[in-house]
Amino acid sequence: MTSISSLKQIKKGLVLIFNNEPYIVIDASFLRMQQAKPVMQTKMKSIISGKTIEYNFKYGDKIETADLDKKKATFLYKSGDKFTFMDTQYEQIELDKDNLGDSINFLKEGIEVYLLYWNNNVVSVSLPPKVDLEVIETEPGVRGNTAQGSVTKPAKLETGYTVQVPIFIKTGDIIRVNTETGEYVSRV
Repeated sequence: MTSISSLKQIKKGLVLIFNNEPYIVIDASFLRMQQAKPVMQTKMKSIISGKTIEYNFKYGDKIETADLDKKKATFLYKSGDKFTFMDTQYEQIELDKDNLGDSINFLKEGIEVYLLYWNNNVVSVSLPPKVDLEVIETEPGVRGNTAQGSVTKPAKLETGYTVQVPIFIKTGDIIRVNTETGEYVSRV
């Protein structure tokens, strides 16, 4: 663990120890107010529980960065609420649904991820920024269906996740999804 000496060092993607737990900074903005001391407004997500919180760091706060180890692994399969991965040493690691948070929406067999270790325990996974998934169910697009400005429709993906897609996407298409925002990016 290393200490942060300046609030301006807190940036998106930084992993901090907060309440004795590793949190990743999702958003950070420096705020100066006229009468008050400046603060760093942050939105952070717990790597262990997936819970998102907002917190304002002030000058003088003791801020520690988390030392996370990453190991490459491949997602093998899901069985109930358990997800099984295999690392590069052919060791199988099983994680509960609770450890994975929103990541479960983008896990398909064979996808390469990084297992995140904190204090020698696997706490979560790090997904690639974008994944390609098959649309297994969506309504057909109808021409002229843009009168209300609605140019998207829901589509259920092979992982069970539902995403808004353009009306030209049909069942069987492979689409690229941003794993950070959960939004449609493009058709593959």
